[in-house]
Amino acid sequence: MSAYNVSKKFHPKSADYVGYVVTVGGISIYHAGDTDLIPEMAAIKCDVALLPIGGNYTMDAEEAANALTVLTAKEAVPMHWGDLIGSRRDADQFARMAPAGTLVTLLNPE
Repeated sequence: MSAYNVSKKFHPKSADYVGYVVTVGGISIYHAGDTDLIPEMAAIKCDVALLPIGGNYTMDAEEAANALTVLTAKEAVPMHWGDLIGSRRDADQFARMAPAGTLVTLLNPE
């Protein structure tokens, strides 16, 4: 799957960066990688979505929550927050903005 920035310079589409869908025990997990909300996400079918929410280099919390509206995921885990960029506040915002019925698990950064 493609992973790139739409209007940022950090992860250009021409670099051919990727995200992955991995299936384990019948559960499909989408690791989006460093990306913005991109049109290719509409074709991704997954049970769990790992989405970056840190902003600046990737999606922010609102954009990632919007990505959930085009993905088929019933569960989501925000990532790329709590270290260099993004905060617990961003993770909480993502959880609040996720579509109704989506289980959001917030992991504590180490």
